[in-house]
Amino acid sequence: MHHRAILASFLAAALAASPAASADITIGSWNLLHFGWNNGKRLDAVADVAKGADLWALQEVMNDQAITNLEHELERQTGEGWSAMTSDQVGRSSYTESYAFVWRDSAVEYTQGALSYLDSADNFAREPYLAEFRDKGTGEKIAIATVHITYGDGRSDRTPEIRDLADIWTWMHEVYPGSDRLITGDFNMPPTDASWQPLRDAGARPAITSGATTLSETNGVYSSLYDNFWFDPDALHIGSAGIVKFPEMLGIDHVTARDIVSDHAPIFLTTGSATAGFDSVTEMSGVSEGEHPSETCIDLNTASASELDELPNVGPARAADIIAGRPWASVSDLSRVDGLGPTRVDQIADSGRVCDM
Repeated sequence: MHHRAILASFLAAALAASPAASADITIGSWNLLHFGWNNGKRLDAVADVAKGADLWALQEVMNDQAITNLEHELERQTGEGWSAMTSDQVGRSSYTESYAFVWRDSAVEYTQGALSYLDSADNFAREPYLAEFRDKGTGEKIAIATVHITYGDGRSDRTPEIRDLADIWTWMHEVYPGSDRLITGDFNMPPTDASWQPLRDAGARPAITSGATTLSETNGVYSSLYDNFWFDPDALHIGSAGIVKFPEMLGIDHVTARDIVSDHAPIFLTTGSATAGFDSVTEMSGVSEGEHPSETCIDLNTASASELDELPNVGPARAADIIAGRPWASVSDLSRVDGLGPTRVDQIADSGRVCDM
């Protein structure tokens, strides 16, 4: 069954407050890379992974029919009922995409309040999609915002959207009283970046603090930690969080995985006493409530251009210059790169993102 909520019905609904507590479900998030285009996607493979969680937030959905087909395939594989809802198409150019939520009927139900964020300042290229759900086992509610942050030409293009997530986080507390909050999706930014500070100041923390979620073409090699959940550790108890290494799980190589499934690995978290339904190849990550989570370091001599772009003050042009200038003996040597003066080099060093040299 599909639901398409509009703002008018949302405003008419009464949002009943209840005491916040942890739910006992597994929640996943996944950028499905042009899901719904005629591009050879293997729906059975997507569903084989997706059945490991009870509730999914999906990005890069290209049409409603793709989600209907996924819903039916999940029902075929699990023998259970599943439901879904899809946002309107969002995007500023000729390229647009949708978000979707998909959930297992026996564990989760949609309550109310599904809508695209009212971005009056037009800061988001693809406005986040939000909805509230209830754990049928405990009766507890959780509000989720899913987003695909624009990649753009470099870090500076992503930073404004990341910083504005703090406003959405605060707004969610007002709109969904009594519900725990999650912001999830493909952020195109690691959780250590300085642009996350406003969201941290608002009390949110990343659930996954190590590992990487984007597939390289080399088997077993993953790069950037772009996909994550941000949550309030004082309100939502998370039992585990991790990255599903789906190529290993499905027994396929990375080139095939990127072609027939996605170039992003799905992420998940469990709440309360829930256990994720993925197999043993899932990479588990600890849940951190600290101020500065650790992350795989960036090697100046081996990192790709997209990985180097994650460093402060490094965009695509400087990333290319760093690659051309290899080998590097120390971070301080980056002062040879045009535009990287002593202050900017010090900021790169102080970020803690560069591997020891």
